[in-house]
Amino acid sequence: GGPTISIFLKPPGVIPPGGSTTIYCSCQCDNGNFVLYKKGHQLRTLELRGRKAEFSIYNATQEDAGPYSCHYLSGGNVLARSETLEVMVQEFRLPRPVLSILPGLEVTAGANVTFHCTIARSRAGCFLYLEGQSKTLNDFIISHVHEGDGGRYSCQCLARNGSLEWSAVSKPLELVVR
Repeated sequence: GGPTISIFLKPPGVIPPGGSTTIYCSCQCDNGNFVLYKKGHQLRTLELRGRKAEFSIYNATQEDAGPYSCHYLSGGNVLARSETLEVMVQEFRLPRPVLSILPGLEVTAGANVTFHCTIARSRAGCFLYLEGQSKTLNDFIISHVHEGDGGRYSCQCLARNGSLEWSAVSKPLELVVR
């Protein structure tokens, strides 16, 4: 029954060693604090800025990898917990993919939209990200888009050839649903 809180990375995706990202915790709540946890251990208390709190990772190493979650506290009581966000730090060995959106970056509500993530490598699986969501999107086709499907999308690819080889994240594209 408490507020729902979300946790996400910006920019989304796997981080290269030495790279940086920001973990965002957000909720529809008024006042209180977020506590950021990693592997079940409290890392730090984050002040709310508007309805968000942020925790930046700079010069990422394997030490920064792992499961993160946010707890929302008010008056010393935990009112809500986020899902777990898995942060991964990996070398980028593949070329950066190119994301395209068909029929275009501006579509009418109800249209069908297809995302293409193209990489100069055969047998690579790609992941689609929507900024502000912690989960990767499995569907590269959205039937009957609505306004809530709009936002900044990007993709990242992984080759499974004995070892896991990641690409950098594509340049983001903004989908506008009218």
